[in-house]
Amino acid sequence: MNHLWGIIPAAGLGARIQPLAFSKELLPVGTRHDGDQERPRAVCEYLVDRMLLAGVTHLCFVISSAKSDIMQYFGGQIGKASICYAVQSPPSGLCDALFTALPFIADDDDVLVGLPDTVWFPEDGFECLPPGQLSFLLFPVLQPELFDAVLTDDTNAVREIQVKQPHPGSHWVWGAFKMNGAILRTLHDLWIERGKSDQYMGTLVNSYLAQGGRAVAIKRGKTYVDVGTLHGYREAVKVLSGESTNSESRLVDNQPQSSPSRHN
Repeated sequence: MNHLWGIIPAAGLGARIQPLAFSKELLPVGTRHDGDQERPRAVCEYLVDRMLLAGVTHLCFVISSAKSDIMQYFGGQIGKASICYAVQSPPSGLCDALFTALPFIADDDDVLVGLPDTVWFPEDGFECLPPGQLSFLLFPVLQPELFDAVLTDDTNAVREIQVKQPHPGSHWVWGAFKMNGAILRTLHDLWIERGKSDQYMGTLVNSYLAQGGRAVAIKRGKTYVDVGTLHGYREAVKVLSGESTNSESRLVDNQPQSSPSRHN
């Protein structure tokens, strides 16, 4: 029986928004209702909710050994999804984080991936991504140079991912993606072949494409906020409180405070 996994890379240090007394993924942003009580909501819950909406049966948080507070917060079950934890030590990029979860995943499982310090809409964005292939959910942003811009052709096939280039050829950036376990394993083997040199997903995917692999990109994202900076945190609060004008279609982005660890 195949499963639908959600991988949540949460081992990063969060240097852009420190100091905090807890893991950055637990930063309170907005609120949630617990019965009749309104409570603060951890930023990573937005990604978890989107994965649950897509029907995930299993969640894997990739954490560092210092992030036991994430385990205490989520425990072993949320909704109908079982939760496991994989330890990435030391934290060394998104690619390494994804492959830390690989032992849990079978080739015929589908895998959803997102970043736990982001808030994006539409909430059902994962459902736009086709199964059985590498596919990216794209969002329009004002400063694509801070992210991984994705160039596509007329058939939505990915031609290139431009990782934090000063003048990217597109204002569409990836915010989440999907693949099956077989493709994840193929990417892992390629990563090993390349000497584990890729920290960013974009550079590894470019090599995958150059060797004949295929990926598609779906331009269905509307709002994308990186909460890893103070400016992004403020924007997220505005979007979630309805204060941003036309927040469902507005281009939302951060001030240029990014670090080399973005998309980690």
